[in-house]
This record gives sequence, structure tokens and C-alpha cells, in this order.
Amino acid sequence: MTTTPDDLAALIASVEADERDLVLRTFTHDDAWRLGCLLVELADERDLPVTIDVRKGPQQVFHAAREGTTADNDSWVQRKVRVVERFGASSYLVGLRARAQGTTFNDKHQLPLQEYAAHGGAFPVRVDGVGIVGVVTVSGLAQGDDHALVTEALRSFRGEATAS
Repeated sequence: MTTTPDDLAALIASVEADERDLVLRTFTHDDAWRLGCLLVELADERDLPVTIDVRKGPQQVFHAAREGTTADNDSWVQRKVRVVERFGASSYLVGLRARAQGTTFNDKHQLPLQEYAAHGGAFPVRVDGVGIVGVVTVSGLAQGDDHALVTEALRSFRGEATAS
């Protein structure tokens, strides 16, 4: 399926809106654990073969790999996380922006493929008034689906945190 420039621009705008909107009031180690567990629940309900990773700062607080994943998914997680940490945006958005410029992430930035992957699935955890404090990542599905699962979980988690 070919993506038109208008479709790509709309997708970028949607991902940028997610990044503006999905901001938390706080993000503790317990929050990271609960967010990871929420992602596992969603993956279990849908029988999704995904690896889930939640970090607070440089510390990996939660990591789970469901049936059907391999160590390669762990490598994808690490490579996506590096993109978020370096560019301060979701791995999906960074890759989409390069495509919109008529190039690829790798051609644009000349970073080692073994260390960086601008594919959907890693999303910055932002705290209101603080900025990026962590990264939540999913690997195992198509990149748009990895990204969608993360944003769905963050949206739900943010709603639960606001209600409590």
C-alpha cells in the first residue's frame, strides 16, 4: 500500500498530537510497573506476540516477553529506545518525519543500524512540568501496531492515574 504525502502528513500530525496529549502528572517506579502490567494484559487479551519494556530514566523497570517473541525483539526494543533518547520523540515519529522528507532515518542521520531503529513502538514518557522521564516500548507487531498498542496503554493509564 502506497502512502500519499497527505496521508503521511496526517499520520505525522496524529502522532505529534499523541505526544502532546499523553503527558502524565507523575511517573514513579510503581507507575512504570503498572504501565508494563497493563500492556501485558492488553497483549494477553489479544494473544499478541510482543516484548514490552518500560524505563524510568536509564533504568529498565519492567520487561516482559510473550510467547512468540525472540531475543531479536529485545534488540529491537533497545534500538528503538535509543532513538527516543537521542531525538526526544517517539521512534515512529522520527521515522515518519524522515519519510516525509523523502529519505530514510538511516540516510538522514548516518547512525549505526545495529544501534538505532526509527520504527514504531518506543514512546517517550513525559511528566507535566518536567519533560521526558522514561520510555515505554513494544516490539513484535508491525510498527504502526506497536505504536498504537503503546499509545492505547498510555491513554488508559493516564485516565486511571487521573481518576485516582
